[in-house]
Amino acid sequence: MLHAPIIGDGRPQLDMPSLLEMLARSSSRPRYAFMVLNLIAQVSRSDGSAGPLVAKGGGLIPLRDWLCDALTPMGQRDPRRVALEERIRSDLEMSGALPANVDQATAIIDDAIREQVRASGKTNVSRAVSELVRAGLLKRHYQGYCVDHHNRGAQRQAVYVLAGCARGLIGGQPEQPRAVPRQAELAF
Repeated sequence: MLHAPIIGDGRPQLDMPSLLEMLARSSSRPRYAFMVLNLIAQVSRSDGSAGPLVAKGGGLIPLRDWLCDALTPMGQRDPRRVALEERIRSDLEMSGALPANVDQATAIIDDAIREQVRASGKTNVSRAVSELVRAGLLKRHYQGYCVDHHNRGAQRQAVYVLAGCARGLIGGQPEQPRAVPRQAELAF
C-alpha cells in the first residue's frame, strides 16, 4: 500500500469572522472575551494549554493574576476606577497608614489599588472564561496541591486549554509536516 505523507499540523483552520460571530452569540461581553482568549493564546504552549503559572519579570505568577494585570490598563480612564483610587487614598489618609515620604505613600496606594482591581478582575476573567468554555473555545482544569482532585479549591491554579477553532490563535512557528513511517523503519 502507498501512504501519502501527512501534511499540516492537524489544527483546525482559524476563521476569524466565524470566531467573532460565535463570541457575539455566546458572550455578554464579546470584546472582553476576545481579549481574554487572545491573551491566553499568547501564553499558551504548542499543545494549546496555558498555566497554571506564567513567567513575568523573572518570576512566576498565577495565570489568572497575569490576565488581570494584562487587562488592567483597559480600565484606567473608567470613572469607577478613578473613584476607587480616590476612595482608597482618602481611606489610607484617614487611617494614618500613609508615610510622610511621597514616594512610599504612592507605592502603598498603588499596591492597594492593584489588590482591589485584581480581586474584581479575577471575577471578570472567570466569567469570561466560563462563557468561552460554554462556547467550546476553551477547556478548563485545575492543577496544584492535589492534581485533578474534585475539590476546586485547596491551593489549586487554573489551566486553560484552547479548543475548537481557537487553537488557530496559537502563534509561533508552524510545525513541520511529519512523514508516515515506512515498513522496517525504526524511530530512535
